[in-house]
Amino acid sequence: MAKTKQAQKKQETRRRMLEAVGRGFRRRGYNGAGVDGLAKDAGVTSGAFYAHFGSKSGAFREALMAGMSQLTEAIVAARERDGDQWLGPFAEFYLGERRTCELAEGCALQILTPEVGRADESTQALFREELLKAVAAFAAGLPDGEGHPDTDRAWALLALLSGGVTLARAVEDPELGERIARAIQAAVQDLAAER
Repeated sequence: MAKTKQAQKKQETRRRMLEAVGRGFRRRGYNGAGVDGLAKDAGVTSGAFYAHFGSKSGAFREALMAGMSQLTEAIVAARERDGDQWLGPFAEFYLGERRTCELAEGCALQILTPEVGRADESTQALFREELLKAVAAFAAGLPDGEGHPDTDRAWALLALLSGGVTLARAVEDPELGERIARAIQAAVQDLAAER
């Protein structure tokens, strides 16, 4: 029983650390996030940080994978909740709440992807695996007219959503950000309707 509680506590500490590290990388980027700052964000010492993640790049990989898994889970949950009409509410959520939340709470796909382009091969390979899972989940909700997942349309729609949020976040004018989001949402609906 004591081992179970200890294992649960360790797992909870790791989950809490991973969430904090993910927020740190989203907020400051890979190069702007130092180990001491990430450890402080997580409420642990630098030694504990290294004990859990091994290195800054190890922490980045884990935070990136957790963020990409959250994206896949959100897509699956939207499809389960809204059935065939899932894409509209999902796009509204992604271009609304995920666009306007604090950067540290944003989607790993649109915030951390530029960091992956600068990362090592093992990080890029892990990102590719998680990205393919997200695209498969997205495509499963987009039948091609013959009942098969439309992966090409899924790639286009996911890129459009992610890029749209990136652009809308980057402008300091809230009205322009909203205009970009509305234009992307309309384009998503148009592309989703094509078969």
